[in-house]
Amino acid sequence: MGKSSFVTNAINLKSYNLSESDKIIVMYSRDRGLIRGVAKGVKKPKSKLGARMDLLVANKLMLFEGKNLNTISQAEALNTFNNTRRDLDKIFYSMYVSEVVNNFGVEEDPCSADVYDLLYETLDVISKSKDKISILNAVIKFQLKFMRISGFSLELDKCLCCGKPIEDENMYFEEKVGGVICTDCNEHYRLKHLMHYKLRNFLSVLVNTELDEISEYEEKTTEKVCNVCFEILKSYINTHSVKKFKSIQVISA
Repeated sequence: MGKSSFVTNAINLKSYNLSESDKIIVMYSRDRGLIRGVAKGVKKPKSKLGARMDLLVANKLMLFEGKNLNTISQAEALNTFNNTRRDLDKIFYSMYVSEVVNNFGVEEDPCSADVYDLLYETLDVISKSKDKISILNAVIKFQLKFMRISGFSLELDKCLCCGKPIEDENMYFEEKVGGVICTDCNEHYRLKHLMHYKLRNFLSVLVNTELDEISEYEEKTTEKVCNVCFEILKSYINTHSVKKFKSIQVISA
């Protein structure tokens, strides 16, 4: 293997047409963060890369480095998350988590291994999920853990204003700064997003629960609670993203 080539595991996030037969694939790699590669001849029926260049596929790749773009030389599928492709909910939420990574991902990301592993595991859990609640729980865990990796975790235990611990009492959620404000301090802020402490407890448990584990909270939760949590976190992530989300419109439709 020459100096101009490298091997990495990567998940396909987006693709663009480059010519009649070639595509540019945007991927998130475990070693280098966000990377782009040309898949030559991929649109031809007998392409050696073929379906491995579809979106939401994890591959082990060999790429040759170029001045502006890498060229994908070989691809071995690690996981096609096949069950996802037969379920609209799984497709939509998989698109969402991959778009979060695409919007926040950078080249040579120092957290690339953590982000890659989180995305891979989330896509795998979504693919194997038996119902909508399981899908949403996986996505909520992804949102919470991704925010922690990215350095903008939510403050859910103490009031952002006075610093007082908030326990078994309702609070208000402030999405711009990412945390909760007690009812006393909200006399000044007049926030409208009232958060029940049980909802906060649910989020606090999920951020520390592995994706392949099911907490007691997850076993008891309802789809309505999951949807509320997803929307809260989606809104917070959206405020931190410089790029607009396209999958959000689909999910919200």
